[in-house]
Parts: sequence; C-alpha cells; structure tokens
Amino acid sequence: MTTRPCFDELIHPSTRLTLVATLAAADWAEFSYLKETLRLSDSALSKQLAILENAGYVATERRLDASRHKVHARLTDAGRVAFEGHVAALRAIVGGADGTGIVGGADGTGIVGGAAAGVSRRTGL
Repeated sequence: MTTRPCFDELIHPSTRLTLVATLAAADWAEFSYLKETLRLSDSALSKQLAILENAGYVATERRLDASRHKVHARLTDAGRVAFEGHVAALRAIVGGADGTGIVGGADGTGIVGGAAAGVSRRTGL
C-alpha cells in the first residue's frame, strides 16, 4: 500500500523528526538511549516527548528496572502513519527539485509529469 503524502508541521522540526525517526526504527526506546542518541537534555527530551504524546503520536510508560523507574517510549499507530506520510511528502517535495516531475506542495499534494503552470524547469548549468 502506498503512503499518502501529508506534510506534518508537528513532526517537521528537526528535533522531533529525528526523535520520531528513531522511534520508527524500533518497537520502543529507553529515555536514556534517546537522550544520548539525540544529544538532548532531560528537559528538552521530556518536552518533545510530551508534545508528541499529547498529539497521540508517542506513548510513554514507566517501567521498574531493579530499583529504578525507567521511561520507555514508542511510536503509536497514529504516529507511524503521520511519520510515513510526512516522509512521503518530503520525498514528493524533493522529487520536484531533482527533475522527476513531481512537484510537492506543503499540503501533501503533488503535480505529476512535467512542469506545473508557473514553473520553469532549471536546465543544465
């Protein structure tokens, strides 16, 4: 099944995009792993996770490990759909720049095949 391109303003900021991409590659990740991988402070990572959790894109839970609680995060089904749609939208946008004939719009739509009205293709330099 093809993912429908849908640019997502919530995911797009680089920190959140990297966080969601990291979670998309795993079933779940520990807070400490995300913090180290993304090079974020505790408060910055907590804030980004809270924003994504409030949107329904991420779920977090505290697990008891030995005598310490550890926070685990995972991408929800809605988060995975949003991420895949955002990546598809970015590919459509980049496709327009690389001469493939797909000009992507910020709303996730695309014009396929040839130049759109008002668009002049750049020729060899």
